[in-house]
Amino acid sequence: MGDATSGPIRLSFNPQLRVEFRGATVTSDAGLLLPRALDERLGLDALIERYLTDPRTGHNWQFPLPDLLRQSIYSRLAGYEDTNDAERLAEDPTFRMLASRERRDTSVALTSTLHWFETDVLTEERNYQGLARLNTALIQHAAARSANRRVTLDIDSSESPVHGAQEQAAYNGHFESVCYHPLFVFSPEGDCLAAKLRPGNVHSADGWEKVLLPVIDRHQARKQTVVVRADAAFALPALYEALERRDVAYAIRLPANQVLERRIEDLLIRPRGRPSYTPLVRYRSFQYQAASWDRPRRVIVKVEHHLGELFPRVGFIVTTLTGTNRAVVHFYNRRGTAEQWIKEGKEAGSLPITSAICCAGSFCRSPSRAGP
Repeated sequence: MGDATSGPIRLSFNPQLRVEFRGATVTSDAGLLLPRALDERLGLDALIERYLTDPRTGHNWQFPLPDLLRQSIYSRLAGYEDTNDAERLAEDPTFRMLASRERRDTSVALTSTLHWFETDVLTEERNYQGLARLNTALIQHAAARSANRRVTLDIDSSESPVHGAQEQAAYNGHFESVCYHPLFVFSPEGDCLAAKLRPGNVHSADGWEKVLLPVIDRHQARKQTVVVRADAAFALPALYEALERRDVAYAIRLPANQVLERRIEDLLIRPRGRPSYTPLVRYRSFQYQAASWDRPRRVIVKVEHHLGELFPRVGFIVTTLTGTNRAVVHFYNRRGTAEQWIKEGKEAGSLPITSAICCAGSFCRSPSRAGP
């Protein structure tokens, strides 16, 4: 059934009511208008003009660069995972309203135009770098309005499965899939402050300095105190030293080893007597220096004995924080929220759709493309 060609049907019992069908004006994505209003207030148009370059030299083109970028972003935000969806979204009233004023009465870009924009225009070196700078500037604009003087940064990696023979895709034994292995930096509020798309077979911490350190420097330039949390994959002497040089506190999970376990042998033994239904939790801190470290550092251990479990649960944390053992462990455990932000990005933001042939194209199509 298409749009009605005749006028509306007026109901005899109430002439103020009328019935009509307009298929082209039905939408399920009206919620996108709210983030569209936000990007207007954050000055996205000016940022696009500053950081992105339109390669078209003539005047015979229909879609301005801001319209194409918004269509790319908002289609992912609405859950449309592929540019093929542009065919049916071209007449969608919400997507027309997201566009510039002159496009609102016609249609937005079709698949061929949007595919060209994402895989040709954005992957040009100047736009590839400009896209990262644009995202950084956008995040900075929003962060500048925050009154928080202390910022916690969570760095973590994740899996981004590929769909086809993508450049730099590789099998990852940990995730047991052919994928990319992106690296993220999140704030506790769920803002993705930086992201880097990496080959699937790199170490979880590969390239951490190019992603994390610029974020730290930007926050410190605003006179904010920075604290970093990370799991055991980031337990690297170079990372500790870089953070300490910047006076950045940290709490990072430390892999267990025989030396550490000998320091807590007495805590690993369950006390005699009938075990309680409530887990028995004990803490200890001590100075420890691994062979590759330049100096001793504080290590905190948490040991939990649970009813029905033969062995205790043991976790080590290396930290420069000065709080109590329990407070530092509690602070570190909240880094699990970062994993939830990544999961939310996968489920709600279509994070894993990286089906472009080249790695640069996959990066440009990722909805989490925050600049370093």
